[in-house]
Amino acid sequence: MSYDKVLQAKELIIGTKQTLKALDDGIVSEVLIAKDAEYRVIYKVEALAKTKEIPLLYVDSMKKLGKACGIDVGAATVALRK
Repeated sequence: MSYDKVLQAKELIIGTKQTLKALDDGIVSEVLIAKDAEYRVIYKVEALAKTKEIPLLYVDSMKKLGKACGIDVGAATVALRK
């Protein structure tokens, strides 16, 4: 499951703003997006990842994604660094 990828990743980029910056910098291998995140929060990440042909994975819960990242709040997007 996708949460396992987060748990095993060596370096994570957590949050929408940081994910967008990392996508611009070309240092992302994969992006995870929570299905329960608001569209207005994640649409730019989706569009940029598709433009740059970065694989997108969808997970069920912001809360679970945040927990997998080791933070106490939900995460809408997380990027795995190359």
